[in-house]
Amino acid sequence: MSTLAPQANASSNRSSLRGPVSLIVFGVFVCSAVLSVVGVLFVLVVGHSATNHDFASYWAAGQQLVHGANPYNAGAVSELQRTAGFRVTARAFVMRNPPTALFLVVPLGLLGVRAGSILWSLWILGCLAGSIHLVWRMNGSPPGKLYLLGYLFAPTLMCFAMGQTSIFVLLGLCLFLRFHESRPWLAGVALSLCALKPHLFLPFAVVLCAWVVTRKAYRILAGAAIAMGVCCLIPLCFDPSVWRQYIQMAHVSGIQSEFMPDLGTMLRFGVDRGAMWLQFLPALAGCVWALWYFFRHREDWDWQTHGSLLLLVSVGVAPYSWFFDQVILLPALVRGLYSGRSLVVFLALVSLTLIELFFGVSLHSALYSWPAGAWLVWYLWPAWDRPVSPSLPEAVAL
Repeated sequence: MSTLAPQANASSNRSSLRGPVSLIVFGVFVCSAVLSVVGVLFVLVVGHSATNHDFASYWAAGQQLVHGANPYNAGAVSELQRTAGFRVTARAFVMRNPPTALFLVVPLGLLGVRAGSILWSLWILGCLAGSIHLVWRMNGSPPGKLYLLGYLFAPTLMCFAMGQTSIFVLLGLCLFLRFHESRPWLAGVALSLCALKPHLFLPFAVVLCAWVVTRKAYRILAGAAIAMGVCCLIPLCFDPSVWRQYIQMAHVSGIQSEFMPDLGTMLRFGVDRGAMWLQFLPALAGCVWALWYFFRHREDWDWQTHGSLLLLVSVGVAPYSWFFDQVILLPALVRGLYSGRSLVVFLALVSLTLIELFFGVSLHSALYSWPAGAWLVWYLWPAWDRPVSPSLPEAVAL
């Protein structure tokens, strides 16, 4: 895919954030972003005692694994977290990722909680910086600083505050999109990071399989298989029973009773909480649509252009997801901005999510149910007669 289109759009559209409505939106965005960043920094400073800090589960899993113990043992994990100073609730914060993700937490098993927290935060920052740079390069390295909005995206800040692995998934996705043509082996290896949360990519994965077969891109498949094999082998070196332990944890995790602000969960809770199959209906419909969409565009399929819409749909119909998982939408959203979608509307939507983040809205709240659909509607909205330029005016330049 040529990157000339975003550059051409950047040079031809020189609209600015002018007018009272635009300036008000920008002002609200700046205020909400500053307050949210300050809140995240506060959480990072005293985050070891935060009850929803997912780093606690990763650190405890690493400690257990390195010492040959069960990383999914709720009792042992809770005791480790309590000893380390985390505020432990009745429900233990156990890592729910499959054993293929445990290679990430091995270094945490060699460090104390403070050193591990610093290392983990630096990893997240590095992965985010690399991802945003890749997105900028994929769009032709256009002038301006519009791509830096990725650092102020509410799911991004939430990932920092909680120490979430979704940032690693974002890096894997960006590496695949950037190198699937020039370095297929590397692109395949990068897909192993996407496998940290495979439920977010079901329609995306269906199209990927169809694309690999039709384009005979088997080097990508080989790279992914080798990387996944290594990811499986690493935890087995420490704990040969880790897969059995993971399955046991999954059966008693209680995820079926948790409300998540996604389409599948809301459908199940609204119709029949005990019918888990209802939660997968949107994903099934999304997979059917994805195949139709791919075969309609198979002759000119482009992962950066067509893949953006596919990614938005995949996250929107995921059988279960959290708001912070939407950080993986950054390649699609930045692509939309560089393609002329409204910057003012985008900033308005981001401001609303930042306000929710700043006021500490619970992850389980239905107030987080709207953004996934809003990003999709924004992306699909017809281009305005005067689309906003990717380059902000000097008066409000980022």
